[in-house]
Amino acid sequence: MSTNDVTISSHDLTVEPVGLGKMWSFTRRLHIPLEHVRGATFDPGMRHEPKGWRAPGLGLPGRLAGTFHSGGTKQFWNISGYDRAIVITLDPAERFDRIVVTVDDPHRTVDRINEAIGAR
Repeated sequence: MSTNDVTISSHDLTVEPVGLGKMWSFTRRLHIPLEHVRGATFDPGMRHEPKGWRAPGLGLPGRLAGTFHSGGTKQFWNISGYDRAIVITLDPAERFDRIVVTVDDPHRTVDRINEAIGAR
């Protein structure tokens, strides 16, 4: 089961943590205008990326949720394992530089995001 729902409208991308992910990440949902989305990738290699320091959120092996600060960047993470992790890169105008989330179908989700931003 996914730890996040990702929906795309004609103007916005919405990431909504599911279940306890809302509580652990201190986030009900993120709304990002599509014009501020630079792209998305399927990246199970995020396992090896430096996470930085967490504030606020949860950090357990294989389960990260919340806001992470690393090397001058601010990232939102809500993952349960890395095998279905996607990375959404955002415009500097946004609150986060990247969103790293687990989804049920990472390839399809990445394709849908990249098609939506390509269609604008």
